[in-house]
Amino acid sequence: MATMVTGTRPVTKKGTSGPKLPGPGGNGSRRSNGGGRIPEEPLSRRYRIGMWVGLASIFMMFTSLTSAYIVRAASANDWKPLPMPRMLLLSTGLILISSVTLELGRRQLRAGRQARYVRLLLLTMALGFGFLFTQLSAWRDLIRQGVYVSTHPHSSFFYLLTGAHGVHLFGGLVALIYLFFRWGLGSRDNSAAAGNAAAVDALTIYWHFMDGLWLYLFLLLFFWR
Repeated sequence: MATMVTGTRPVTKKGTSGPKLPGPGGNGSRRSNGGGRIPEEPLSRRYRIGMWVGLASIFMMFTSLTSAYIVRAASANDWKPLPMPRMLLLSTGLILISSVTLELGRRQLRAGRQARYVRLLLLTMALGFGFLFTQLSAWRDLIRQGVYVSTHPHSSFFYLLTGAHGVHLFGGLVALIYLFFRWGLGSRDNSAAAGNAAAVDALTIYWHFMDGLWLYLFLLLFFWR
């Protein structure tokens, strides 16, 4: 007996789930942390890469200035030792502590503790402005001793290198102020917090670089022979 083939279409049973689409609660969606830990974002990685590219140009500039400093110190008969202002010891301590507070703030933000992050951000800004104030005080001390930009080559390089570093650190302070107001005035949902964390990651790298650069310049200016 022949088998009969029907032309009816297969019917999907009710309740059978089809493919899941991206959306709230589906695959591809991002669940809110509800104020918990902020996940690592591709945005943070892009910020860090951009920051390293920018720091490469700053590194090249200070490398060129260092080369000129070393060549000038070795070839000049008018090179004189520069008295170290005691205030620079305080400024060195301030910038070291500021790196610690900013790093702690970054970790607090990543852990979702925004209030602690804001307090540490404010403390870092205060330490940064304290560093700049002590740098200006060191300049005033040298001026009172009669050491000006044009006094001798060593003093010229001192004002040039510390001034260039101070300008870059001030740029970092402007970025810290921006982050503070961005967090205080902006939305505090999970996506905004993730973007803020990405910016803090990049700025922390910049601040640590400024910290290490200052230590290098301090040793170069007063302890290199």
